[in-house]
Amino acid sequence: MLKHLHTLSGHQNPVYTLINSPKEGSFFTAGNDKGVVEWSLETMSFVKVLVPVQSSVYAMHCYENLLFIAQKSGLILVFDLEEQKVRTTLSYHQKGVFDLKTLAYKQELISTGEDGNVAIWSLNDFSLLYHFQVISDTVRTIAISRDEKEVALGCKDGIIRIYNSEDYSLSKELNGHKFAVTALQYTPDGRQLISGSRDAQLKFWSLQGYELVNNVPAHMFSIYAIAFHPSLPYFATCSQDKSIKIWGSEDTKLYKIMSLEKNTPGHFHSINKLIWSTDGKYLISTGDDRQVMVWELT
Repeated sequence: MLKHLHTLSGHQNPVYTLINSPKEGSFFTAGNDKGVVEWSLETMSFVKVLVPVQSSVYAMHCYENLLFIAQKSGLILVFDLEEQKVRTTLSYHQKGVFDLKTLAYKQELISTGEDGNVAIWSLNDFSLLYHFQVISDTVRTIAISRDEKEVALGCKDGIIRIYNSEDYSLSKELNGHKFAVTALQYTPDGRQLISGSRDAQLKFWSLQGYELVNNVPAHMFSIYAIAFHPSLPYFATCSQDKSIKIWGSEDTKLYKIMSLEKNTPGHFHSINKLIWSTDGKYLISTGDDRQVMVWELT
């Protein structure tokens, strides 16, 4: 089902985030190094250092030709991929920014992180439109529902807070995890929200009544990412336990484990992020071992 194809090396320090480029066949990685790196899936090789950064990069997000780069310093770089230059720097957060998402229908960027605040930015002129405090501690992850009506925030206190995207009013609190919520994804069919946590559990919430409908003890340690395949009924998870797991979207059955402990190729340290390539041919993973691994879907 999945086979290890390539290991791309070059990062000197832990890698925290990776994202597909809008240009097909390439992707970006960043972490505790001095820049964002571009890689080619066609040649399976390093392309270039895209943009230098002043502090660690915790998250990236692409919208059209813009790459938003969230840093430990609290600053967010806005990099124009067409012009290949930094367009502006967004400054509001006093601590590290852990996640970024966009609401296309409102032309807004949402940022959050270690300060427990959410900032809303205009995609038109990059002005700060609005900000509010969620908790006094870290907000780790953001998920946007398929219809863009909801913004879900995974918080350090184990609670998932759901906000109405129109006016950012709090509509629901989902309380089920013992520890910090570290990964969140709405299912592609729009029926459920899946959360992963430091408690190593995957929880499935029905969007009809926000009921907890399933709980899977998925990993040994924190779950750091949940990624749905773009067209097939599978999703992948990765964890601090150094494993990648492939699950059925419809039956939540475990189909494959990639881990050195299971005698397959794998990472030898915490896996911080994974994504599917835009065409769904590859799964790409990275983490504290500084390696970027490319897996082929067979």
